[in-house]
Amino acid sequence: MTILSIHAVNGLTKDMYENLRKEVNWEGNPPTGIIFHAASFDDSGNTIHVADVWESEEQWNNYLNTRLKPSFQKHNIPTPKSEIFQIHNINAFAGIDSYKVR
Repeated sequence: MTILSIHAVNGLTKDMYENLRKEVNWEGNPPTGIIFHAASFDDSGNTIHVADVWESEEQWNNYLNTRLKPSFQKHNIPTPKSEIFQIHNINAFAGIDSYKVR
């Protein structure tokens, strides 16, 4: 079942996120089952909020436990607080795949 996973990590800064992106390499070597990933920060820049769409909760858990959590532990980053929801509907709009934050 396709899921929406919402995550928040207090204490994860933009610099830490950028280092994780390089270390875990989820863009160069995407995890099995990922469909969509978006990340943002609160005004302080110290809490990240992530929304992912995954083909299944099992694939999310596998990625969390085998790739993400080891990097979090290595850098003393707390495990994300996550909420998982079954997807009811997904719409993709023109240009979303080429959108880059500037």
